[in-house]
This record gives sequence, structure tokens and C-alpha cells, in this order.
Amino acid sequence: MNAVDSTVDLDDGDGLLAADRNGLLRAAAMAGAQVRATAAALAEGVLEPLRSDLPPRTVVWVAGRGVAQSAGTMLAAALGGTVAAPIVIASEAPPWIGALDVVIVAGDDPGDPTLVNSAATAVYRGARVLVVAPQEGPLRDVTAGRAVALPPRLWVPDDFGLTRYLAAGLAALHVVDPGTRVDLSALADELDAEALRNSTARELFTNPAKTLAERMSGADVVLAGDTAATLALARHGADVILRLAGEVMAAAGLGDVLAAVANRASDRSGAERSLFHDEQIDGPLPSRLRTFVLTTDTERPAVSARIAGFDDITAIGAEDVPDAGPAIPVGRAEQQLAILAVRLEMTAVYLKLVRG
Repeated sequence: MNAVDSTVDLDDGDGLLAADRNGLLRAAAMAGAQVRATAAALAEGVLEPLRSDLPPRTVVWVAGRGVAQSAGTMLAAALGGTVAAPIVIASEAPPWIGALDVVIVAGDDPGDPTLVNSAATAVYRGARVLVVAPQEGPLRDVTAGRAVALPPRLWVPDDFGLTRYLAAGLAALHVVDPGTRVDLSALADELDAEALRNSTARELFTNPAKTLAERMSGADVVLAGDTAATLALARHGADVILRLAGEVMAAAGLGDVLAAVANRASDRSGAERSLFHDEQIDGPLPSRLRTFVLTTDTERPAVSARIAGFDDITAIGAEDVPDAGPAIPVGRAEQQLAILAVRLEMTAVYLKLVRG
């Protein structure tokens, strides 16, 4: 058995498939298919009504909660410095929007009053509006014929919808910003490759999601980020692990983690130096804290320098695949973030399956 206290071994592919009665592994592996469906919509010209001769004044991403909000935050952090218009993340349509703006309303509930009111406001004020949500209910009623609809073409639980929202945002920027060009088909291929690397047939020592699941066992775990994009990804990972596996993990900035580790090290060393430490009287020693810092290739040198010397803090990037042979190529920042999102989602599924 692996270190994970489990009813199913991580290397027991048949056992994992048998335990996956709700098809979560398949849903997690559909990230590439979701992106490819958005690529098809882009190729069909679905988003062409958003196009203009001039870039927008702002691109406003409206999402109240969940993976849609995480996707918008990651998109703004990863691309905000390269697109012609600022990307604004909002929980509802700002009062200043107008005909010069592009508003992307994203979510999974077409009856959400905030999304419905935001879409209605944006349409009324003449903004170019993209609705990344099911095209039904009140949301359809207030936008029909006056907004571009990009409903999900493939259904998966919303826990696994992050890459669809990312793809929708990338497609929108491709259309509204002449300087932004994305290759969604290539991104879909990379996500398919990541899902294959994490499949049940791959043994633990070559499977990055299984490896993460094992390393998260027996410790207090923190998912960390050192930028707004990786911190949003860390929070998404902690959320999906909580929802799927019922495991509580913190998500924090790297600076906060380093401060916490320093405090715990001081407490632990003082207790361990005492010859008279009694757990029944003094309480147990602090449990082990293990941190995984999510990073992109451009951030990695700085992150590695900050965590040097800390044995329980590990940098995790898209290219970190155990015994992968030739190096895994990394692409743009948003591609790396999407790959890591798929890895974390499949890790969450494995944690659920092996712990019952």
C-alpha cells in the first residue's frame, strides 16, 4: 500500500476505476474537450459580434463565485499586462459601463439574480456582452438577440469547468483585442496530454496527480502562490479538494507561508529540546506542514530562491512530471496555469477515491 491511508491503492488502476462510480476521473479529463469546443465556436464565428475596429475601453469579467470567478482572476493576472484594455474583475456590472466596454458574464446558474441583472445592465448600456453560462431561464430572456451566448457544449460538473471559462476568456480577447492571439486547439492538446499523464493506467512514479495525492498524505497541506494568478489557482485547488475529497487545505501567499513555517519551526525546536516534553501534559508536537508552491516558468527562479533550505516547501510547475523522460514543454502562462488546474483537479479525484 502507498502512504495514503486508503481503501484503494493508487497503483490499482482497476480498483480506482471501480471506485469512481460518479465518473469524476472522466469529467476531470474532459478539460481538453471543453477547450476544443470553445475553439470550435470561435472558428464558427460565434464571437464575431464582439469584434470592433478599436479595442475596448475595458474588459469586465462579471462572476459572483466559484470557478468562474477563479478563472477571471487568473486570466486578468496572467494577461492583464499584455492586452490593450484593462481587465476588470467584478461581482456585478459596474455602474460606469457603456458602449466602449466588453462585458463577460460568467457562471453556471442562469437564474442567479446578480448575473441576470448584470447582463441586463450591460445590454441596456450598449456594451458588447458575452454570456458564458447556460443559455436558458432569466439570463436568456434578458440577453436574447442582444448578446453573444457561449453556453457549455459539453456538460461536466462545474467543479471541472475552470478551463472552459479560461478558454472563453481567451477566445473573447482574441476577438476584441487585435494584439492578442491564442491557439485554443494547441491548448486543448496540452490539456489532453496532461490528462493522459494522470490517467489511472499510469503508475504513481510517472503520474504527477497520483504523486501529489501521495505527498499530501499525513501532513497539514498548504497550496501557495507568489502572484495573483498562482494564488487564484491555489485557492481553486484547495476549493476543489475540499468539495470532492472532503480534505481541508489552506491556500495562501508564499510570504505568509514562510512566516508560518518560521513560527512553527521555533515552536517545534523548543519542544523537541525539552527532555521532559510529555504529549499528555504539554500537548502533541505541531504536525508537519507541507507546502506546494504553484508557479510558472518565469516565476520559478525567484520562487526557488525564496524557498531554498525549506525541506517541506516544494515548487510545482506544469513541467514537473516525475520520471517524464524528455522535458515537458511549457507554453504561455495561461497554458501552464490550465495544465496545473487539471493536475490539481485530478489529484482531488484521486484523494477522494483512495480515501473512500
